[in-house]
Parts: sequence; C-alpha cells; structure tokens
Amino acid sequence: MFLPPLDEAVLQQEAHRLYGLLNSVSRSQGVKWTLEDCLQAASYTARINQLKKEKDAVILAHSYTVPELVCGVADFSGDSYALSRQAAQTAAGTIIFAGVWFMAETAKILNPSKQVIAPAGRAGCTLADGITAQEVRALKRAHPHVPVLCYVNSTAEVKAESDVCVTSGNVFDIAAALPQRELIFVPDLLMAQNLEIELKRRGTPKKIISAGSSCCVHARYTPQDAAELRRQYPHIKILAHPECRPEVCAAADYVGSTKGMQDYVAASSDKLFGLLTEQGLVNRLEAQYKDKKFIWSFGVCSYMKENTLQNTLQALMQPLPEQVVALSPEVIARARKSLDKMFELAK
Repeated sequence: MFLPPLDEAVLQQEAHRLYGLLNSVSRSQGVKWTLEDCLQAASYTARINQLKKEKDAVILAHSYTVPELVCGVADFSGDSYALSRQAAQTAAGTIIFAGVWFMAETAKILNPSKQVIAPAGRAGCTLADGITAQEVRALKRAHPHVPVLCYVNSTAEVKAESDVCVTSGNVFDIAAALPQRELIFVPDLLMAQNLEIELKRRGTPKKIISAGSSCCVHARYTPQDAAELRRQYPHIKILAHPECRPEVCAAADYVGSTKGMQDYVAASSDKLFGLLTEQGLVNRLEAQYKDKKFIWSFGVCSYMKENTLQNTLQALMQPLPEQVVALSPEVIARARKSLDKMFELAK
C-alpha cells in the first residue's frame, strides 16, 4: 500500500505522543518501546486517526491486540464484554474491530445496519472454533429443557442456538441466577469446570454439561508456573483468568476477566503482579501503571496479533471482502436474543 510522506513536524509530534504512552511497555522480555519504535508506528497511527474521522468510523480494540493499536488508535479498548457494550452504543457508521472474527460478528449482531470490518479478517479462536451450531443442537436434543449458556468466545451461529451469552466477567453471576439445576455450557471446557466449582462454593451447586475446547493461551498455564513465581518473588500477587485450569485458579490470589484483573491492579496497593494471561493485557497494564511491575513469562494469542497498524489502515482505506462481516438476518435476530438476555441478567 503506497502512502505519501507525512509532514515531518506531524510525524515527530505523533511519535512523541506515542512514546509518552508506550515508553514503559515491553516489546519483548526486558525490551521497552523506544522513540525510534514510536517513530515507525507514527506514520500509521497519524493516518489512521485522521482517516477514521473522515470515514465516520470507530475503532474497537481488544486488550490482547498489540499496544500500538490499543494505545495509539483505539477509541475503545477492553475485554469482550466491554467491547460488546461499546459496539451496542456507538453512533459511528462503521466499526473497525481489532480482535478476532467472533468479536466482529458480535458487533454486527448488535449493529446490523452498520458496516463492521475486521482488519485481521477471519482470525480464529480455539474456543470459537471448538464447537459448531450442529453440535449445540445435538446437545439440546440430548438434554431437553436444559438452558444453553454460550461463552462470548463463540460464533454467531452458536450464539443463535443458545439461551444466554456470558462473558468471563459475568458467567458466575448469571449461572447462579438461573433457576435450573442443570446447565449446558459451551465452548470452554476449563471454564465449565471452574463454573461448577464456583457455583458449589456459592452454595448454588449445579450440574454443568460442557462441550468444546480450551483457550490456546490460558490452557497452557500450570500450577507449577504459579509456584515458580512465588518461589522467585515471595510477595507477588498472582492473577489468573477463568479460562485457566482449575488447579491454576486455585493457586492464584485473584481469578477474573481481563477487566477484572485491571480493576484488581487499580485497587491494589501491591506493586508486583504475576499475570497468568495473554501478553496484551500485560502491555496495557504496563502502560497504565508505570509504578507497578508485571511478571509474565509466556502466553501470546497469535490470532489476536494478526491485527496490525498496517491492516487496520488498509481496512479503513479499502476493506477486502474477507474483512467485512456479513450475517443473515435470521442468525442476527436469534443470536441477538442471547446477547440481550446477557445484558438483562448482567445489570
């Protein structure tokens, strides 16, 4: 993609703006963003920020995407639930969703009249790709009258087969509030185990019938990872996501969604945190809390990292057919019911 040169003063101003945001953020272990790095990114962020105004577009970026997107061009960033809410409320005519495909589908379900564009195209997700609508229908036949809860990390077709959508931030409360003693939960097998454990702890035990797969990032963490963090850093606070194994969650000081982890760090007087989650959240916390230290050893979602400044700019300029989300009116209408039920129960 050919781009005419920017005015040098504009480029320098944008580079220094970025450096102010990213100078405490890790590009890799022990390597922080430099002014030179920001200068290279600035030629894209300056154009994107100008073009989105001209195109009446809003950019939503998941926290797991790269920091130059989250800090440099996103109008809203956060976890799946926060971005779902923003997608439902935006007045912009075009939504650029820097995330993975199921997230862009969710934005389309909530905004059927708007153009929704995914810069990374059909970037996958091991959870969303882990179950089909046909498999959900088979579960419903095998367990009639049992409500289906689908994690937001699911396709539009799976949402259309479900009674209520949930996120990692509201799954426990919504499941506890439902009157049934049995629930079908898809597609996160590990979150299903954590759900059953948490409902029992709350005094509202329920049988969870699960199917699907697991997160390619969070499923890799082990209790030994938590133990090693405590061995090296005796006063560390360990945060884990409910997509992790139950044994990992049991070894953590806090278990919660991406937003929940951010809130925990914000409210804590502690200065040292071990994050058993995805690199993007680590980078975001580094940018937000420069007086705190975050230890993280691995965990990168290659699907999320398919979102770049380059394909975001290209998608704004001239989206490719495979970047534009198209869903049938029937799927949108049925999937919308599960999302609306989530918003209702999460109030």
